Amino acid sequence: MATIKEIAKLTNVSSSTVSRVLNHDETISVQTETRLRILETAKKLGYKTIYERRIEQKRKNIGKDELTVSILLCHSVQEELSDPYFFSIRQGIEEELAKLNINTTTFRLYEGMGNQLPNDLDGLIIVGRINDQTLKTVSNHIDNVVYINHSPDSDRYDAVVIDFEKATKGALQQFINFGYKNIGYIGGTEREHMTNQSVVMEDKRLTTFIKTMKENNKFNSDSIFIGEYTMAEGYNLMKSALQLPSVPEAFFIASDPMAIGALRALQEVNLLVPEDIAIIGFDDIEIAKFASTPLTTVKVHTKEMGRLGVKLLLDRLNGRQIPLTITVPTELIIRQSCGTNP
Repeated sequence: MATIKEIAKLTNVSSSTVSRVLNHDETISVQTETRLRILETAKKLGYKTIYERRIEQKRKNIGKDELTVSILLCHSVQEELSDPYFFSIRQGIEEELAKLNINTTTFRLYEGMGNQLPNDLDGLIIVGRINDQTLKTVSNHIDNVVYINHSPDSDRYDAVVIDFEKATKGALQQFINFGYKNIGYIGGTEREHMTNQSVVMEDKRLTTFIKTMKENNKFNSDSIFIGEYTMAEGYNLMKSALQLPSVPEAFFIASDPMAIGALRALQEVNLLVPEDIAIIGFDDIEIAKFASTPLTTVKVHTKEMGRLGVKLLLDRLNGRQIPLTITVPTELIIRQSCGTNP
């Protein structure tokens, strides 16, 4: 089989460039002509990436022509439409599976997952949270399970997560370093959906906010506003916050759509961001940098979380026995909305 070095020599580019192009690394800057030349050369030589080779090996082992993987979404359609966070994770999963020509079916937990999951799945990728009872249902059906954005049992299951506590602390420390004393919180409710019911779950952003504010002697329970993770709720909750006798100088807002709604509420009463009230959001969705005041926000690599989930699953199908948890780093993206040292 052809090697990366052979392709690099024929296309007159470095081996690292060939490797990144063939593995669909979106961070690499390369001309379209060069990219096409690499892909065409690899195809002519019959080159296959490590993941393609693993899939072929798995197919031989199980005696099937194709792999079948299901995606289980633990959030409602409305939640996905209101907040691009989970939608972006799903995109990353689906794009990676499509790239590898793996058959995919998608289910939602609250629609009655237990009766829908096929018995002959090669693997399952779960986005979000499920309870112990449902977890047992899943484990009875399928051996190879990967969780994204939640890790219920790191001794049994692979998982891709972010460190919500570290990310929240970093955002709050930015405010503290700037000298803000009265800091508020606007956030939503995290739920675990099941058939005909939903259960409210702990939100690490909120619990970390409370803990950090107490540690810095800045906690005020009146400055915490909780609703749903929607833009409209961000607007409504900021309206409520503005009725406080002492309105916070800064707000940590647990999602960018909520932060954009909050910006609108401030504009309506002619309050300036960050001059009157500073804001830090969470997610770094595309619209964050184009908001009326560009949002300082915690960047979460959601699509990469989805892709990594697929890679963990394929690695497990290839024979790995030890469960792994990958913590994807976040980054505080500084823009205009968080202000400067007052």
